[in-house]
Amino acid sequence: MRAIGLILCLLVCSFSWAEPSALDRFLVQSFGEQPPKPTMLWLNGEQREQASKILDRRFGGFRVRYWQQDDRTAWVMDEIGKELPITIGIVVADTGIEKVEILEYRESRGGEVKYPFFTSQFSGARLDEEKSSQKLDTDIDGISGATLSVRAVKKVATLALFFHHQISQPKSDDAQTAQTGH
Repeated sequence: MRAIGLILCLLVCSFSWAEPSALDRFLVQSFGEQPPKPTMLWLNGEQREQASKILDRRFGGFRVRYWQQDDRTAWVMDEIGKELPITIGIVVADTGIEKVEILEYRESRGGEVKYPFFTSQFSGARLDEEKSSQKLDTDIDGISGATLSVRAVKKVATLALFFHHQISQPKSDDAQTAQTGH
């Protein structure tokens, strides 16, 4: 019985000492102590096709989770670097990207993309409407040995801007239905 009590105590103690997840920390840093609840953007066929073009691969989802407070949104998405997914958090406002943060980096190389010298390059970036809504209007310097990781972060940043634009447009009845699923 003592062993079971000790195990239960260790489990309870470990939960109370557990650090917040990277997602929770990202949301609190982005929105304050009371971050908004997540919402779903339901994608229509045209939006999914555009997302596929941005990622340069098939976009398989029908919905994307995001957090919104006023004109600011946060998006957390995974994209493959070389072999493994990189979890990327992006905060977007109507003025462009406010913040890019690597929440989980799983590759053995290229981890430099998680440092501020790289992620700060995205501040203020918007979609380049003149050339294509599939590109950023800001040049992002690469990192030697991290080309695929850099490419993954750029794609997700572009996708977050595209999705933000989709929810911030004035909504017609069809767009409202696509967003809410009703």
